[in-house]
Amino acid sequence: MKTIVASLIITFSFCMLSGCEKKPSQKTNTQVEVYAPIDVPKSKAQKIFMHYMPWYETPETNSDNTWGIHWTMANRNPNVIEQGKRQIASHFYPLIGPYASSDKDVIEYHLLLMKYAGIDGLMIDWYGVHDVYDYPLNKRNTEALVGMLEKVGLEFSIVYEDRTLPNVVEQNASSSLVAAAQTDMQYLQNEFFSKSFYTKVDNQPLLLVFGPITLETPTQWTQVFSALNPKPCFLTLWNESADAGENANGEYAWVYMDNEHLDNFYNNRMDQLEMAIGSAYPGFVDYYNQGGWQDHIGWKIEHENGAVLEETLQKADNAHLDYLQLITWNDFGEGTMIEPTLEFGFDYIDIIRNHAGVSVGDGIFEAIHKLYLLRKEFVADQEIQRQLDQVFYYLVSLQTEKAIELLNTMAQ
Repeated sequence: MKTIVASLIITFSFCMLSGCEKKPSQKTNTQVEVYAPIDVPKSKAQKIFMHYMPWYETPETNSDNTWGIHWTMANRNPNVIEQGKRQIASHFYPLIGPYASSDKDVIEYHLLLMKYAGIDGLMIDWYGVHDVYDYPLNKRNTEALVGMLEKVGLEFSIVYEDRTLPNVVEQNASSSLVAAAQTDMQYLQNEFFSKSFYTKVDNQPLLLVFGPITLETPTQWTQVFSALNPKPCFLTLWNESADAGENANGEYAWVYMDNEHLDNFYNNRMDQLEMAIGSAYPGFVDYYNQGGWQDHIGWKIEHENGAVLEETLQKADNAHLDYLQLITWNDFGEGTMIEPTLEFGFDYIDIIRNHAGVSVGDGIFEAIHKLYLLRKEFVADQEIQRQLDQVFYYLVSLQTEKAIELLNTMAQ
């Protein structure tokens, strides 16, 4: 297990080295200097996106005051603490422990880490707007996440889960699969697609589908998109675009069995597509059998201490991709998480930072982690929270020296 030392004695001046230009500030009523976000400079032109799961709940945020199923699966109990760790449905443990996806401190921590790793935007796994199972919580959490993205300076797009539609129809017999999907699409157009920080491709909002799994004919997708203007730039999972016909603009790669499937996509499939998004991942070690959800998937990809992530990133470079999706930030149930963990520390986001060519000095990830810890330690202290707000605005505007100096002062 890797020990994380959150040292804040850091003596680099990122803004001086990179030549970044501070944008005008303004003062709030609490005298916090508010700064507009500045993009982290990086040498790689490739657009790098992070697949993100907004589906985690704690007893404080769950509707029935229990831990959410993505921490428990069928048989884990996070209220049981063994050797300082809660019992969760994962082979790996988040550095900050299990959390709620709607927690603003968690969102701040995640987005700042991604920003300084060179991530351009998030691809958010989304279950729609219907009041079925935990879908409303997923919707709420997504809205909380989107609400902070612009402040940090990241963009986003949606990965639609059409597998949810049969559950929606089962709960509402008056609806149909297409009608239920149309309702979801209308929400996306009204609430997300028009945002300036929603990812666009040729002025079309980028939309991915995980599949499709339920809507498997071009006619259905034509009906689903019939009321949208403009229609989205629509990508299916690899080798599935025929299900959407002319509605599909391309495909995106995922993770499956071994890295040879990526080679096949890059070498034999990509040239047939109008648009392709590649993938990179640290491994795949699911918990489904141990968690009581289903039998073993039958395959896994060991992490090999970052070697798999480096290999899949290199494959993306060799394929000369314009767009790359990292799989995933935080799917702990499948063990594809890039989020810092007790097992791997900040190694994975450090590998991504190097891949993107980000010019950031050592220690910035530890500083962001310290910001999160102080948020939680002094949750009721408004004055300290105000100072931490200032740290946040220093970080989003790349005034890292000021951010770390203020954190050092608070740590004394």
